[in-house]
Amino acid sequence: MVSALEALGRLRAGNRRFVAGEQRRDPLLSHARRAELAQGQRPFAIVLGCSDSRVPAEIVFDQGLGDLFVIRVAGNIVAPSQVGSVEFAAERYGTRLVVVLGHSQCGAVLATLEELQRPTASQSRNLRSIVDRVRPSVEGLLKTELRHDMEALVRHAVRANVGVSVSHLRHGSEILEQLTEHEGLMVVGAEYSLATGVVEFFDGVPADAHAP
Repeated sequence: MVSALEALGRLRAGNRRFVAGEQRRDPLLSHARRAELAQGQRPFAIVLGCSDSRVPAEIVFDQGLGDLFVIRVAGNIVAPSQVGSVEFAAERYGTRLVVVLGHSQCGAVLATLEELQRPTASQSRNLRSIVDRVRPSVEGLLKTELRHDMEALVRHAVRANVGVSVSHLRHGSEILEQLTEHEGLMVVGAEYSLATGVVEFFDGVPADAHAP
């Protein structure tokens, strides 16, 4: 079993390769690897990320088939189906690292801020369910001076939204709480920069595990 800290190291190393344009090529998509995975999987990290087409987890972390268990949803929100998916992978495959991966200029976060400032009457029920999941993490920011600076507001809101999702996974599931307390599960928050390609881990990473 890959420990949470080892998994975190692998993701950081992969992201550094991605940023440098030095991605691995060879065994990641080979016929032999596909045949091996047909017998079962053992992903070393779970990534709950945004559906944004610019943030595919396997690519930004330079990982291959079978390496990551990826859940993608607009705004990297946490609803019961996402919690269940994380529980499933953590229990079934022994995966010990969960990453909530937000990203700069997140459209779901921006849409929520716009909706809170200028509510629309015609928004679909399904879209509203996403806005309602993001809302608690960002509406308090609209009462601060950040409301006068949209760029800064979005920047802070993206991280706040990641933090809420991290907290929900840590404390909203008895299974994940037990795995955290007794089995070494770690849930962390991170942000991907669309401009640089760099992933910064900023929530839940032990002090002695921060990148140099």
